Amino acid sequence: MLSRIVCNSSLGPSSLAQLACSSLHLLRHVQRQLSTASTASAAAAAAPAESTSQDAADTLEFPGGRVPFTHNMEFLGGPLTPSSPRIPCYRTLDGTGKHIPDAVVPHDLQQQDAVALYTAMAKLQVMDTICYDAQRQGRFSFFMTCAGEEATVVGSAAGLDPRDMVFSQYREHGVLLWRGFSFDDFANQLYGNSLEPGQGRQMPIHYGSKELNYQTVSSPLATQLPHAAGAAYAMKLDGADTVAAAYFGEGASSEGDFHAALNFAATLGAPCLFICRNNGYAISTPANEQYAGDGIACRGTAYGMPAIRVDGGDARAVYCATRAAREIALRDGCPVLIEAMSYRSGHHSTSDDSSRYRTREEMVAWRARDPVVRFRHWLVANAWWDEEREKQLRHATRQQVIEALEKASKVAKPPVSALFSDVYADMPWHLQEQLQETLQVARRHPHLCPPDMPVQ
Repeated sequence: MLSRIVCNSSLGPSSLAQLACSSLHLLRHVQRQLSTASTASAAAAAAPAESTSQDAADTLEFPGGRVPFTHNMEFLGGPLTPSSPRIPCYRTLDGTGKHIPDAVVPHDLQQQDAVALYTAMAKLQVMDTICYDAQRQGRFSFFMTCAGEEATVVGSAAGLDPRDMVFSQYREHGVLLWRGFSFDDFANQLYGNSLEPGQGRQMPIHYGSKELNYQTVSSPLATQLPHAAGAAYAMKLDGADTVAAAYFGEGASSEGDFHAALNFAATLGAPCLFICRNNGYAISTPANEQYAGDGIACRGTAYGMPAIRVDGGDARAVYCATRAAREIALRDGCPVLIEAMSYRSGHHSTSDDSSRYRTREEMVAWRARDPVVRFRHWLVANAWWDEEREKQLRHATRQQVIEALEKASKVAKPPVSALFSDVYADMPWHLQEQLQETLQVARRHPHLCPPDMPVQ
């Protein structure tokens, strides 16, 4: 730089000499400063680092929260033993249906609501029995009952608001019954006739109702859980005073979608109720072969949401827990997990024989704990129900279900063309070609189509 100044400057010789001297002093000063800094850096590297305020504190300031330090090395949890502490199971009625004197009942049922809840449970039980037998007679192809879990399903349905969106698995048709789905609606879906909104495109028991805020059932486990989390988040963004209710069994909690849904809902603060029916079996796999931890409720707290374990055979307790969970979700802007401990007293479906993996003694013992009978005992003790009303209800329900099935069986099936309709407003050319080809094959080989399906 000095040479450039000399060459380009118009200064005289004496001035240039002074400038050169000053530049030399500046250069030596810079060298001394660099040397001092280098020595200080080396000393700092060799000496122990001074404690920052973070290191000296008793807690670690982490993006996810404040974590305390400890000088003890301790592992948490471990394999459960019979004596390991467990999450308690909330109930208000004992096994015989008697009120537990010190039970906390924040949202107790009044007579009208209690009778309505029991009526729906009893109707569900009658409908399930008749439809199961009808399937075994070959009237339709498939059926699943809610036997043993009526209190879990109908009790929770009663605790929801009719505007809440339900994302069910495949054993929650009691929610639809509670909301007003008629026996004719059920029968039309089971037969897949032309009066059914799905036009027979879904297999039996895959119900759905836009009017009743009940999303259509999907066969694969847990697919409905992320959908519910997303719907709940949308409700939050819209400022709605509603929640999404996602039903599933403990078997579905082994799916990845379960974990994704809980994490999304918790981190986004979505008002979603995750209602688990822990009935002890994922088809034939017992719970002790599905997980080693303390059930499902503990997973809710692990993901950062309130959770409760409730007696799934106590309709009153399930109702109270659902009402309270809904209030928490809306007030605190968070999801809530409910684990209802129940038992599937029937077969998994009409395609299952549960005697191959459960003992007769086990099934008999659990059937003796019928949740419908248990809740009825409480109604009778309150003088809200009697034997005569019981007989009338079951007789009338039986007649209504049988008539609905008879009517549905006589309704025409949707035409072959229904396989291609209701997707596009204007059917694209490639689907039009496929439709015509399908109709040609059906006319050429009529034995390939059901005899009551119009080829048009």
